[in-house]
Amino acid sequence: MERQLREVQNKLMRGLLDLVILQFLKSHPMHGYQIISSIRKNFGVYFGPSTIYPLLSLLEEKGYVESNWDLTNQRPRKVYTLTGEGEGLLSCTENSLNVICHKLVSIGTGKLSLNDIFGKHVGMTVKGPNGR
Repeated sequence: MERQLREVQNKLMRGLLDLVILQFLKSHPMHGYQIISSIRKNFGVYFGPSTIYPLLSLLEEKGYVESNWDLTNQRPRKVYTLTGEGEGLLSCTENSLNVICHKLVSIGTGKLSLNDIFGKHVGMTVKGPNGR
C-alpha cells in the first residue's frame, strides 16, 4: 500500500511540477537549488537540475516567471520571481483542481458521470464502449 501511495504521489508531482514551482515562487523569489531543495523537503521527491532548469526556462518563456542575476554573493545565482501572469495561472489552476477533486469525490458517491467531468471542460462527449 505504501508503495502504491508513493507511486501516485510521484505521478501527481511530475504532472504538476510546473505549478508546484510557481506556488513556491508565490511565497518569495528563489534560485534553482532552493526550488530543488524545497520540493525534496516538502514532498520527499527529488527532481534534479536537468529537470528543474529547463522547466524554469520554459516558464520564463511563457511569461509566468522572470529571472535576475543575484551578484551579491560569492557565487552568482539566477533568482526567479513569479509574474502577474504566473499568479493568474496559479489562481485558475487552484480553481480547476478544486473542481476536479470535488468531482472525483462525487463519482465515488454515484452523483456524476465521466461526461459531467470531462465533457464540459474540454468540449467533448465521453462515450461508453457501446458508442453511447
